Amino acid sequence: MIRVEMLATGDEVLHGQIVDTNAAWLAALLFEHGLPMTSRQTVGDSLPELVQVLTERSKVADVLIVNGGLGPTSDDLSALAAATAAGVPLQIHAEWLAKMEAFFASRGKVMAPSNRKQAEIPLGAEMIDNPVGTACGFAIELNRCWIFFTPGVPSEYKVMVTDQILPRLKARFQLPEPPLCLRMTTFGRGESDLASEIEALSLPDGLVMGYRASMPIIELKLNGPASRLAEMEAFWQQVRELAGDSVIFEGFETLPEQLARRLHERDLRLSVSEQFTAGLLQWQLASGGSELAAGNILPTQPETLAELAARAEQLALESGAELGLVVGGIHNDLLGFALHTQQATYAQKVKFNVSRYALKARQDMVAMLAMNMLRRWLNGQTVTTGHGWIDVVETL
Repeated sequence: MIRVEMLATGDEVLHGQIVDTNAAWLAALLFEHGLPMTSRQTVGDSLPELVQVLTERSKVADVLIVNGGLGPTSDDLSALAAATAAGVPLQIHAEWLAKMEAFFASRGKVMAPSNRKQAEIPLGAEMIDNPVGTACGFAIELNRCWIFFTPGVPSEYKVMVTDQILPRLKARFQLPEPPLCLRMTTFGRGESDLASEIEALSLPDGLVMGYRASMPIIELKLNGPASRLAEMEAFWQQVRELAGDSVIFEGFETLPEQLARRLHERDLRLSVSEQFTAGLLQWQLASGGSELAAGNILPTQPETLAELAARAEQLALESGAELGLVVGGIHNDLLGFALHTQQATYAQKVKFNVSRYALKARQDMVAMLAMNMLRRWLNGQTVTTGHGWIDVVETL
């Protein structure tokens, strides 16, 4: 098995001032190509610490991808750390320096002297092209390890990994068959509740069942080799039956993306009005590709189910849309929803504990409830129904 590791650098990453999305992206990409990441760690802007970690990991890992520290400022130390660990000097890569100078000249600017640092790589290193930035990457071989150095800017880093590093890994190593991942997303049941039922099933050896709770959803995953797809699908059907109505989508298509696709397929237009979610629902739908006929955000006001239903119908009629979806406000721990369609109008109020979760988590839950109403209608299912731990107390 090829041992692939990642090292993120920078005080801002180490101290949590920025979220390391690069690490999550790399882990997912490597997994898809049959190279699951073995470990990852973060080091701040300290030359001794960087040199020590590079030396240590180079004796353990087959491949180490170092992210960050290739900029022009004094706290960008990755190239110097690599040279120090390898016991070689830094040298200017003339070809990259010329490319940088041309880059600035094409924009009518003079390159600052500090930018020359971005063309310095350890003697004997292989330069790795960066087609979208001014910091070149490079690769060295230290002890048993092939170490790649990349900039921290996500747009630059991702292009370099996919276009430069991944092809090199495929050329050198015989990569294992990529594993399969079956994914199911549920809403309305707790993680322990689902797990207690699923873990009573007989999981075939070599398959791995995983759970991820991310309020307000629970994600279920089944990982295994492609050669055992039939076994995986048979087990997955049992999981699907246990999860029942709580399943809101399968695969890697999100619920907003699913709704956008299905609305487009049926040539249905949707208008949305929000109180409690304050625009979050419209943002999520738009991010999935839905083109809303109309949308508004209103101040919270008490409304009966009949009033919510009437407003959903009026919203659709005034905007010329076939569908109107309304999220009301919270009053006495009750929150109302309404969905108007050309066939009928549905409304429900749910019992909602406003003090249990942070505001953003509550808004996410409410947006999911609204989208789930629409999903259930598109599926021909009962629109106003229980949602596990969320109680429906009144319907229309």
